[in-house]
Amino acid sequence: MPELPDVAVYVEHIASRTVGQTLLKVRLASPFVLRTAVPPIREAEGRAVVGVRRLGKRIVIALSGEAFVVIHLMVSGRFRFGEQGAKIPGKLGQAAFDFSSGTLILTEASSKKRASIHYVVGDDALLAFDRGGVEVLEIDVAGFKAAIQRESHTLKRTMTDPTILSGIGNGYSDEILFAAALSPLKQSKALSDEEIARLFEATKSVLTDWTARLREESKGGFPEQVTAFRPEMAVHGRYGKPCPRCGTPVQRVVYAQNETNYCARCQTGGKLLADRSLSRLLGKDWPKSLEELEEHRPAVQLKPNPERSTKPKRAPKK
Repeated sequence: MPELPDVAVYVEHIASRTVGQTLLKVRLASPFVLRTAVPPIREAEGRAVVGVRRLGKRIVIALSGEAFVVIHLMVSGRFRFGEQGAKIPGKLGQAAFDFSSGTLILTEASSKKRASIHYVVGDDALLAFDRGGVEVLEIDVAGFKAAIQRESHTLKRTMTDPTILSGIGNGYSDEILFAAALSPLKQSKALSDEEIARLFEATKSVLTDWTARLREESKGGFPEQVTAFRPEMAVHGRYGKPCPRCGTPVQRVVYAQNETNYCARCQTGGKLLADRSLSRLLGKDWPKSLEELEEHRPAVQLKPNPERSTKPKRAPKK
């Protein structure tokens, strides 16, 4: 899933190509990608782009008349930018936005169509997409401490919860925790002040360094090679490969749709986190789907029916 560094670079490139331009036409290849019906997205056509910004992991294209196109790429959504009227790719194409300067195309390389487009009008309507997490690059260590210790969760959950920290997901949370030399299982409220300071600095440095790196990679062209797995990463997606710090093999634990990568020697004092125990712990502290995590919707818990559980069973017929 594109996270803060990837989304920030997307925003810069889209803004440089569209701000001051007119949105001429919206073309939808899939009716399911559009999640709003009122107001109709056709009302976006003919409006000028006045700004592009990041809202968590979402990209917001602000139009004249306080209108907004809000796009969430989820796991497999990506952008391309081509000449005006460019054809939408047959298998991957979800939508196209034709501007006077060119065409922004939304693709999604997955059978699970999770990427979404919303069209809303008014600041209040846009505010509904704000999950409430703090922007870690805009706060000090005291604000960071208050945010991550507001509730007690594993650090893996804390770093990826959009109601706590904005824009960080599975990939960069692994990199941040490795840089801070902290276990993904450590509880946020159990951190010492020194560990909090270390985690804060690691968060800022990982996000700023990767943003600068991706910005440099896409210089002179549109960023079309966005991926969650990069060979330059320290631990994320590098299961079994040597840790760049100590050389021991990187470990991983998979739970539901999430993967945690870590170095046992550098982060857990040499302790190997067993899949079974970690999955059990994450199961109590982790949403059961990416949608629940992104929207912060609690997982549905089926409660036993007391009438059924206490009602005596009928004696078998003789």
